[in-house]
Amino acid sequence: MSPSGRAAPTTVLVVEDEAQFARALQINLRVHGYEALTAATGEAALEIAAERPIDVLVLDLGLPGIDGIEVIRRLREWTDLPIIVLSARHGSEDKVEALDAGADDYVTKPFGLEELLARLRAAARRGPRVGEVPRVQTGDLSVDLAARRVLFKGADVRLTPTEWNILALLVRRAGQLVTQREILTQVWGPAYEKETQYLRVYLAQLRRKLEDDPAHPRHLHTEAGMGYRFDP
Repeated sequence: MSPSGRAAPTTVLVVEDEAQFARALQINLRVHGYEALTAATGEAALEIAAERPIDVLVLDLGLPGIDGIEVIRRLREWTDLPIIVLSARHGSEDKVEALDAGADDYVTKPFGLEELLARLRAAARRGPRVGEVPRVQTGDLSVDLAARRVLFKGADVRLTPTEWNILALLVRRAGQLVTQREILTQVWGPAYEKETQYLRVYLAQLRRKLEDDPAHPRHLHTEAGMGYRFDP
């Protein structure tokens, strides 16, 4: 709630590299009671989303640098922020790729403002998000989910893509047991849900990189026969 007792406006981040279109959309959203921010690149969008609370993200796919699909994938590593894609791409393959990456909705250009407003209202009704901490700092270990960066004792740690995916999953669920099956399914896919030896190998590698004493880990714990837990 705002200091006046009224509900705070829904904050929308518009990610669009066409400045005129982005500005027009920002003005229209503000007229309809939204707090509207803009970003012209995927990199800028990720920075803003990591630094302040955003209720809904409206995203064009054709961005310079990091494209829209990659923005969705990176955001989904640490947040369930509602994402609406606005794109001139009408092909079903583009829609499927965006939705599979984690987008919640897909609107093709040109579109009617009333249609977009209705979809924004639907996205905002998903309610407040919890557990979205893009950066975890604990002792000598720092994990920045938004920047995909890990520091141990002040030094950058190089992780393989698989190591990163496992660590990010555990950090997002800090303090909770994540089952072997869930990790295998999310990182490798459903066909690998019984390949528990993969996890033993990768957790050992992570402990060597992120623990003072890998044999007696402080952060990356094994729950025998069940799964793994990250403790801050």
